[in-house]
Amino acid sequence: MYNIGICDDGKVFCGFMESMILNYIKENGILADIKVWFSGEGLCKSLKMGDRPDILFLDIELLELNGMQVAHFIRNELEDRGMQIVFVSAKKSYAQDLFRTQPMDFLIKPIDQVKINETLNLAIKILSKEEAKFTFRNGREHYAIPFGEIMYFASEGREIKLVTQCGEKRFYGKLKDLIDKLPLNFIVIHQSYIVNKKYIMQYGYEAVTLSNGCTLAISKNKRKEVREKIMREEWL
Repeated sequence: MYNIGICDDGKVFCGFMESMILNYIKENGILADIKVWFSGEGLCKSLKMGDRPDILFLDIELLELNGMQVAHFIRNELEDRGMQIVFVSAKKSYAQDLFRTQPMDFLIKPIDQVKINETLNLAIKILSKEEAKFTFRNGREHYAIPFGEIMYFASEGREIKLVTQCGEKRFYGKLKDLIDKLPLNFIVIHQSYIVNKKYIMQYGYEAVTLSNGCTLAISKNKRKEVREKIMREEWL
């Protein structure tokens, strides 16, 4: 079951979006619940009370509390990194400003059924992978950590350090042996670091800064590749 949210101050547009999402759900045999909000204030109030869409179509040009402010509230105050935010706008000029809110996609109005289908396919693919778990062993202890909770891996001698928002674990191994086991949103930025790009809050030519404030260097031979992967269309 997926919870899908729509937040837009245009009631006609919300009805149009809801109709296209219902078409997708019916055609793909997916269980989903759809909720609609007509203001950023109303959405934030529901979020505070525990309503958490898995996928949120969020209009940028909302009155009073706009879409970017709502997204910052979700990411920073609620500390929710798992919600797949899809910004919706009639303008193309926002892409760079949206980076820090880590959207999954950015749709330009008018939106058609094909684009909705592509976006929901990607969102569901990401959500299903984040629920999968990375398994490893440290001595006699066995661990299974959801990929969506892992911020980065770091190589430290013969050990690999796995870092989440709640702490870190260590196990013996080599980073080069991990990459084929990880979802595509994990990026090799250095021979010593593999980063989950959903936790990247700031990107520079030489380093990335993660949501916990940690800054990790990008090696010279990886800079072009890292930039291309971070700035992929589905990221913005």
